[in-house]
Amino acid sequence: MSTSEKRDLTPVVPRKFRPVFFMLVSCFALWGLLNNMTDNLVPAFKNIFTIPQEQAALVQVAFYGAYAVLAIFASILIEEFSYKKGVLIGLGVYIAGALAYIPACIHQSFEIYFVAIFVVAAGCSVLETTCNPYVISLGPEKTAVRRLNFAQAFNPVGSICGILLAQQLILSNLNPATADERAAMPANQLSEIVHKELFWVCAPYVGLCAIAFFIWLFFLRTKEEQETAATPAQGSRKGGVRVLVAALFAVVPLTVLYFLFPDMDKVQWVLCGTLGPIVYLFLVGDYRAMLFSLLSQPRYWCGVIAQFFYVGVQIAAWTYLNVYCCKELGVTPATAATYYLISIILFIACRWVATYYMKKFNPASMMSLFALAAIASCAGVIYLPSDILFTVGGLGFSANVLSLIAMSGCMSLMFPTIYGIALGGLNQRDVKLGAAGLIMAILGGALITPWMAGIIGDAEGCWLVLTSAFDNTWDTNLGTSSAAVRASFIVPAICFAVVLVYSLLFRKPLTSSDK
Repeated sequence: MSTSEKRDLTPVVPRKFRPVFFMLVSCFALWGLLNNMTDNLVPAFKNIFTIPQEQAALVQVAFYGAYAVLAIFASILIEEFSYKKGVLIGLGVYIAGALAYIPACIHQSFEIYFVAIFVVAAGCSVLETTCNPYVISLGPEKTAVRRLNFAQAFNPVGSICGILLAQQLILSNLNPATADERAAMPANQLSEIVHKELFWVCAPYVGLCAIAFFIWLFFLRTKEEQETAATPAQGSRKGGVRVLVAALFAVVPLTVLYFLFPDMDKVQWVLCGTLGPIVYLFLVGDYRAMLFSLLSQPRYWCGVIAQFFYVGVQIAAWTYLNVYCCKELGVTPATAATYYLISIILFIACRWVATYYMKKFNPASMMSLFALAAIASCAGVIYLPSDILFTVGGLGFSANVLSLIAMSGCMSLMFPTIYGIALGGLNQRDVKLGAAGLIMAILGGALITPWMAGIIGDAEGCWLVLTSAFDNTWDTNLGTSSAAVRASFIVPAICFAVVLVYSLLFRKPLTSSDK
């Protein structure tokens, strides 16, 4: 038997790690569900609270901003203690945030929802910072990228569940009244409508606490030594102090800014919040050394940049897929969620296929081809017509919407592939902090989504020169026009171009001599 044939027989996940691996897979599905259910809160809150696109997009600022703020804390947590404790704390924080949806519903407060969404995402940040390197550690390094892609393949399974929950519970229970009709309603009538709508926003998030608690119990009962040979040792008192101080550096600046400057721009608030954890890294000598070690490796820090733009495009494109379909096809938000569901199914299928072929082809080279196809799809979304080509099950499909759906297939392998390439060759300690940097890159979702929202909601923006041939008649209910919503997809094209450059620069696999 040849060496290559033996390599193909290496198990992606060794048998002794499979129980933990499959429970980690459930965590991947959980935050995939939350991510995509939260995407649908943008159009939902726009209708419920009758607010503009830019303000509704603050949902994504809260969600993905929390990822950036808590990621360094999470890396310190798993460095000083263990992956297991990272999972336990991440799930616990999620449960606390989900329960905060109850007072937000009672008080009909977008502001309380903003805070609750931030806390939910803080739990997801700790989970994702922990689970990705945890999965990488559950077996040999040569199968790490495949193992991570395999685990990440279950993330969109959760996404499908999130879309279905949003479609059946949240979007389908939105009152069809327009913003003008809501403004003309008596206060008590409007309050009753909003209460019902927010109840169905609250229900799935609170209900998921039961699943999160079940996973929490599993890891609570898992013995430390059964996790992985690379699991950190039990934390010392010094480690406990470090974790506590890191938490304070993450939470205190945000809390102070939130209450002292309540009118502060939320994007600026998140950016200021990320500075506290970074300052902490510089103050602690060994973490400072780890940070400088990471920054000395272009493969890593360029990966952080690529991940920033990739996550930004994924969140922004999926957030406004609903608006695009509503405007171009004239469908309701609930029907538009079906196109979203189809996009996620294609995303899953392409990820599974890509994961299989990674044992035959270079992952970076595959990603470059997918990035080129994604840029071509963006051009189709911007310029192809909305005329219905065919109908399936009552759903009409046009050339531009098919391009929009195809874009999701092109995105399928990007997150785990960038992640695996960027962390390739790092030692075990650097991997933990490196994972935090790649999770902080999820900040792209908080910054690029408002950028895209600004183009969608601007009737006279400079980007409209790209779509001057299309109708710019303003739709007051959707808060956009055909020309504006099409022009906004220049943002995904720019982001995919960054991913393409990264995949071309680092397409050569690491060898032992490179480490």
